Amino acid sequence: MIDNPIEGAGPLVVIVGNCQAESLRIMMGTSDVRTVRVPAVHELVASDLTPLAQLLALADVFISQPVQDDYHGLPIGTSQMRALLRPTAAVALVPVIRFAGLYPTQVIVRPPSAPSLEPPVVPYHDLATLAEAAGAPVPRVTPPAVRAIAALSLAELERREQRHDAVAISDMFISPDFSAMRTINHPGNTVFAELARRVRERVGLPAHSYDPGRPILANIHAPREQAVIDAFALSDQPTTTWRVDGHEVDTSAVQDAHRTWYRRHPEVVAAGVARHADALRILQAG
Repeated sequence: MIDNPIEGAGPLVVIVGNCQAESLRIMMGTSDVRTVRVPAVHELVASDLTPLAQLLALADVFISQPVQDDYHGLPIGTSQMRALLRPTAAVALVPVIRFAGLYPTQVIVRPPSAPSLEPPVVPYHDLATLAEAAGAPVPRVTPPAVRAIAALSLAELERREQRHDAVAISDMFISPDFSAMRTINHPGNTVFAELARRVRERVGLPAHSYDPGRPILANIHAPREQAVIDAFALSDQPTTTWRVDGHEVDTSAVQDAHRTWYRRHPEVVAAGVARHADALRILQAG
């Protein structure tokens, strides 16, 4: 629900998208701009349409991830929201940031029959566990495969940026380290800080750095594999646990929970191996 107070002083900046949009809003700061928390687009409901329209009509700056028209049956596509802006409003698109190079077997699966269906414990799938459930060869994670997955993922992010003339951030992942991503779609503070700087430059806002004083979008941290550390010559130590809302969860416990869940949802397994066939081939080749 959009009922949050407008924070800060200065031009009103409205940022719309998934959970990354809220993190970008935080990193934009409040010393020289006004912002308001807008729920992630998949959380918006019909009752949000009027306050959203009122907010957009007041916006001096509109920043959005690309959203298709009539998303979830609501007129909240990027082009539909832009139509509600004043002619003087500055506009910038930012990409949905996904980068698999640091977590090469981690994927997101949206089965057509139930796009919101998520596995238990963590909302990410492991390609090795998916392949096992499908009766396919289980992939191996090697440094060459890690680098190949990283290149594939980086190229896809670059395509998304170019397709939408979005503010580019893909160069942050050319030589990645774990500070860049906590999971495949949860960037770290360093990425959001640089994205905020580039967004400000794109829309004509003064340069301004902001430190929220805490990690943002940090409720889930994925395990770190030795092959990834070797692939990018990192100094980190490998880990065998997830950190979920401050609690350590062993990787084997996640895998066991997912195996049980896959037996109840075979359509997810089929959708996953089909959607991520290229990554599976790279990893199976080693």
